[in-house]
Amino acid sequence: MSNKNPNNSEQKSQMAGADAPDKQNTSTKLDQLEQYRRDATGQALTTNQGVKIADNQNSLKAGVRGSTLLEDFILREKITHFDHERIPERIVHARGVGAHGYFQAYEGNEKYTKAGFLTDPSIQTPIFVRFSTVQGPRGSADTVRDIRGFAIKFYTQEGNYDLVGNNAPVFFVQDGIKFPDFVHAVKPEPHNEVPTGGSAHDTFWDFVSLVPESAHAVMWAMSDRAIPRNLRSMQGFGVHTFRLINAEGKGVFVKFHWTPKQGLSQLLWDEAQKLAGKDPDFHRRDLYDAIEAGNYPEWELGIQVIEEEDEMKFDFDLLDPTKLIPEELVPVTPIGKFVLNRNVDNFFAEIEQIAFCPGHVVPGIDFTNDPLLQARLFSYTDTQISRLGGPNFHQLPINKPVCPFHNSQRDAMHQGHIHKGQAAYQPNSIDQNWPAETPAAAQYGGFESYQERIDGNKIRQRSESFSDHFSQARLYYQSLAKHEQKHVVDAYTFELSKVERPHIREREVNEVLAYIDLDLAQQVADNLGITLNKPKDQNNAEVKPSKKLTMEAFAPKDIKAKKIAVLVHDQVNGDQVKAIQKWAESESAVAEVLTPTPAPVKDLKKAEVASDGMQKAEPSIAYDAVIIVDGDNLDAVKADGVTKHYLQEAYKHLKPIIFLGDKSELIDRLDLTKDKGTLVTDRFDQVKDQFKQLIIDHRVWEREPAAEGIPA
Repeated sequence: MSNKNPNNSEQKSQMAGADAPDKQNTSTKLDQLEQYRRDATGQALTTNQGVKIADNQNSLKAGVRGSTLLEDFILREKITHFDHERIPERIVHARGVGAHGYFQAYEGNEKYTKAGFLTDPSIQTPIFVRFSTVQGPRGSADTVRDIRGFAIKFYTQEGNYDLVGNNAPVFFVQDGIKFPDFVHAVKPEPHNEVPTGGSAHDTFWDFVSLVPESAHAVMWAMSDRAIPRNLRSMQGFGVHTFRLINAEGKGVFVKFHWTPKQGLSQLLWDEAQKLAGKDPDFHRRDLYDAIEAGNYPEWELGIQVIEEEDEMKFDFDLLDPTKLIPEELVPVTPIGKFVLNRNVDNFFAEIEQIAFCPGHVVPGIDFTNDPLLQARLFSYTDTQISRLGGPNFHQLPINKPVCPFHNSQRDAMHQGHIHKGQAAYQPNSIDQNWPAETPAAAQYGGFESYQERIDGNKIRQRSESFSDHFSQARLYYQSLAKHEQKHVVDAYTFELSKVERPHIREREVNEVLAYIDLDLAQQVADNLGITLNKPKDQNNAEVKPSKKLTMEAFAPKDIKAKKIAVLVHDQVNGDQVKAIQKWAESESAVAEVLTPTPAPVKDLKKAEVASDGMQKAEPSIAYDAVIIVDGDNLDAVKADGVTKHYLQEAYKHLKPIIFLGDKSELIDRLDLTKDKGTLVTDRFDQVKDQFKQLIIDHRVWEREPAAEGIPA
């Protein structure tokens, strides 16, 4: 079974390591794992019809950078089977939530595209957005480490347009023929269906350590981007390079970005794990509550524009979905905004039944020959047919276009329209040839595919321009802030510590991380007790860090919808509580009074202070900041283990804390270290501006070394 493809750089490593499990797994536990070896060990890879496969790494294309061909029966069989592996839950992105809203374009986009919803600033186009995790089933937790899906359906007057994106700008594989392999690897392992919602297991790391093209996306998955604080503070990316076409027929390449007006924020890993247990619905609850409260999330949609003549000017290939374009090379041009302002009426009918397909485009938007995108154009529609019971899923209310639609497609399961007339074909004379084709000229609006010259041999091969797998992973890591880099090291350490087979851990460190950044590799190796072997052919070329890859580049301008826990006990200073609540309301923030029990407490004037929740049930991990209010109750607070743990946990998670009045004694009693995020004052009004800025900053990062001494 020889493989002559020169671009399969992982093949040598895969073949060389074929016997490694038997040589290295000496413990009883690891020996027992070998009973789960596949029944195909030692057998040839074939199609379901028994045809031996010579190349399982590349789809069949018209030239090495050409479009994927429909005749690729290996790709179609593999993708079709994958699309139908789960019924009826989505195979990937099963755990999701969404909301309605609108999109409004900015002025001046007609130079790029003729799409009506992007060129008319006077209209508000209805949209539906669905957020999701990739790996876990519907019942998994919201806060697991995972790339998030971020898909937008635009209900335009020219038809539905689906922008199916992620919260990372790159993907794990370059060719769609590898997508089933990637998902099979990251999903729970087939012998025990473990783990749920996580990538910290053998099959995932076995795959990515053998497929170096995944290195960049894995780096994003190990970064803070993979554990967002909430769905309202995530960026979105179209991942692929698309085309926009204007009314004159001129095309440009574009990368889509959408950036939250709320700024970017993340969870700490300890918070993410605790929330998965304490509130597995944390993200969907936060989104629902924010919209219900009128704190509507908003994003700005932008594009990076590349002229056709500049297609080959970069040191990477625009068609490679594992690559991004640094904003220093091509700035993001804002083209509009979208707002989520209405929750769903029925979760199943809307969120579960919505069907996104990258092939849903409108005039003025078109595809490129990205080999991953080409496979997705087939796969998504095929999947929806299985999930939603047939080809009429477009008739479901959540999927139905707002503009009229007519064609000769008839019957099939769940047909909801009663068609009239005899002629269900075209051309016809019985119905005067209606519905008829529409000319492609801009004044008429018919869709016309962009005319691109293709001249190449039919071939299964990866373009040589796709071969650099590590430079952009290095770019991303070296662009991160110091605390973000530390979190990446911690994430690799945690994930690889869960891998049972030592040779997989060693291969990831020595054959992937060492090619990205030697300092990163050394830290992970030291943490795992692995000997780092510096590669002889390592190309650790210097990269120029990008300022727009760190989350610190996208700080919010206000504290709208930020949540503040206000801890109170009997004999609390009621005037301080009122001052805090009034201030929070003026800032459109949420200040919740948390009491020892659900019952109200009495203030110093014997008046009741209503409870918004009890401290044990509303943990600090659900809030952005904490205030403990003064009063004649210090001894009671000192004796309250829940309150003391609350403050220690908030401190450990680097959140700003105000100690009012005599509550400053708790700093020393709880063995906390004073820093700029521990504010001590007799009056809240004296520190409110400082407190606001700390909340905008999101975390007190300089506290992190001291906070590591606080028990988890």
